Amino acid sequence: MPAAPPPDELAARFRVSRGTLWFDRFMTGFIKIGGVLVILAVTGIFVFILSQILPLFRGADVKPLKTFATAIDPAKVAILGVDEWAELPVLIESDGALHFIDTTQGQPPKRVVPEFAEPRKISAVAYRQQGQKLIVGTEDGRFAVVSLNYSMAFADGKTLVSAEPKADPFYEIGPDGARVTQIAYGDGSDRKLAAAIFQVGEKLEVHAATLTQKRSLLGKGKIEVGERFNLTAELHGRPERILVSSNAESVLVASETGIIDYFFLTDAGLKLRQSFTPFASQRISTIDFILGDMSVSITSASGENVVFSLFVPPGGSERLWGKTKTFDQLSGATKAFAASSRNKTFLVASADTASLRYSTTESTRWETKLPFTTTRAVIGGKNDRLLFLDATGQLHLYALNDAHPEASWKALFGKLWYEGASEPKYEWQSTGGTDDFEPKLSLVPLLIGTIKGTIYALLFALPIALLAALYAAVFLEPRFKRTVKPVMEIMASLPSVVLGFIAALWLAPLLETRVPSLIAMVVLVPASALLFGWLWAGLPYAKRRRIRHGYEFFVFMPILLLVAWLGWQLGPLLEQVCFAVTDPASGQRVADFRVWWPHVTGADFQQRNSLVIGFIMGFAIIPIIFTIAEDALSNVPQSLTSASMALGASRWQTAISIVLPTASAGIFSAVMIGLGRAVGETMIVVMATGNTPIMDMNIFSGMRTLSANIAVELPEAPHHGTLYRTLFLGAMLLFLMTFAVNTVAEILRQRLRERYKTV
Repeated sequence: MPAAPPPDELAARFRVSRGTLWFDRFMTGFIKIGGVLVILAVTGIFVFILSQILPLFRGADVKPLKTFATAIDPAKVAILGVDEWAELPVLIESDGALHFIDTTQGQPPKRVVPEFAEPRKISAVAYRQQGQKLIVGTEDGRFAVVSLNYSMAFADGKTLVSAEPKADPFYEIGPDGARVTQIAYGDGSDRKLAAAIFQVGEKLEVHAATLTQKRSLLGKGKIEVGERFNLTAELHGRPERILVSSNAESVLVASETGIIDYFFLTDAGLKLRQSFTPFASQRISTIDFILGDMSVSITSASGENVVFSLFVPPGGSERLWGKTKTFDQLSGATKAFAASSRNKTFLVASADTASLRYSTTESTRWETKLPFTTTRAVIGGKNDRLLFLDATGQLHLYALNDAHPEASWKALFGKLWYEGASEPKYEWQSTGGTDDFEPKLSLVPLLIGTIKGTIYALLFALPIALLAALYAAVFLEPRFKRTVKPVMEIMASLPSVVLGFIAALWLAPLLETRVPSLIAMVVLVPASALLFGWLWAGLPYAKRRRIRHGYEFFVFMPILLLVAWLGWQLGPLLEQVCFAVTDPASGQRVADFRVWWPHVTGADFQQRNSLVIGFIMGFAIIPIIFTIAEDALSNVPQSLTSASMALGASRWQTAISIVLPTASAGIFSAVMIGLGRAVGETMIVVMATGNTPIMDMNIFSGMRTLSANIAVELPEAPHHGTLYRTLFLGAMLLFLMTFAVNTVAEILRQRLRERYKTV
């Protein structure tokens, strides 16, 4: 026996060189620094996204700028108007005289009297801020429209805002010689509608008239008075306030009894469609349209403020007014009202309190006690200025900064009662075709869509991926496994856009007409597999041993393919037997699953639906789950499986009782990684779902996910706009969802690892 080496020689053999120690220390520090940098990067991303989101939840910022002495008796001022730039507000007297206040050059107020083609004595005025049009009524029952014609010019490095009032001809709309006490007007382009309250002796009457303007190749023709209507007999009390919608379709008349009568213009004339009472036993203080004229803000004498909107009630066929919003009560009766011409913001003011409110979200954006008594108020054309006229004739100019009135916790995560809707609901619709569109920014449908797509993808992917991984790790011949596993990993490299393209153009049209065939396959294929396994296990061992372990799939695959083909061919027969309905029009039986499903369930059937997403997105995550799960199953110590089978357990018993519990931590990690891929998938759901934000779990309807919504909406989102920041909020929700899932998954994985760890 050779002699043992000396102790010094033995120690030198295991001594580590200085270079190795230095490199080890360097790599240890490098890895630590890398880990810290990763944490800082993730934290920086989180902070950046958060900085983009926080402005959504800030209220309006209002600051006083200037005060101007107008030298005009505020008792004579009927209306306070303003231009788009809030540089040349106008005070309108009851006789139609205009006083322009220059807020930039410091010039004294300029008084202008519109020049009409014929002299008339003005007795009533009204004003439409959107379009800056003044409507005047006369002592002898006529009315005219005056366009203020604001314009901006540049001179000597300064901007100069000017106005050139231009009056249209007078038109007769009521009894000849009757005095107009209130006037209202709506211009629907080709059709126009005027309505007024007239003083006829001791009585007040309401008359209306349509005006038409024909168009030709030479342009607009002459305006002519059409039909006239006397609405007095149908009123429910003495009229006090009158409104006409901007599209010239309807008239609202508020009476001293607190009842509002709603008249709608049809081919048969201007007919009373509805009468409603917004407040119980209280007079109406103000009633005014909010931008779009689909909603009205109504206040009572005690300061209550409600919003009524037009919608078709359940079971009805006509749009009627119904209460949709209730705001906090003011300290007293409303003295001034102003609606924004940019969004659904409106301003209500009592004698000493001003409150800026947003109709859609039912929120108060700003409210304060004013150091003066308000008589008139208006919101600037760009929604960036507030103007108040006080009881001493001074005009107060305030700066308004309210970038995101559409956003609030309720708007983003709660139910809102939108204009035209019969009830509050969750809805996403970020843009519309008109300026008075209400942005609908509820993220709930997108969250539901994300969860829906993930669930259906996992329902398809998990059984296939996990059973395939178990079979490959425990039952499959190793040389076949060396081919199967790389092929599965190559599947993971398929681009999502290619899968989405295939789903949209090939799979969706195919499955649309072959759902019964798919149902037959889903039933027959697993049943045939179980039957084959049961019959195979019942064969004598002498016959089974003719096929080597791991080669059984050569026997089963032809059977599987045959059963799948048979199920596909049986689909039309199954549709004839089980999915036929009676056509109400013809009375004949129609065998079509696309008709049967909505008829029986009441749910939609769409070509691009969750079933398609389940297949394609499931196909995309199968390789990921399979690869990680198979690695975990294959890494179970061979000693455990050998000991199990040495004690008499079958391969299946060993797989279920030994291999699966030991590898459970790795399998759980595979499932969580697949879940994360499904949650964040973008291109497949963009191309194959229809991108409709639907609030249901119907497998035959589409969806819109958070990730797809970001991809679709971001290119059109104005920088730092409400939609832009809301998309960042959607990204934050995705971040938090994946963070929460990964955190919970790691905790559970550690517990499984501790429970089933091997020494």
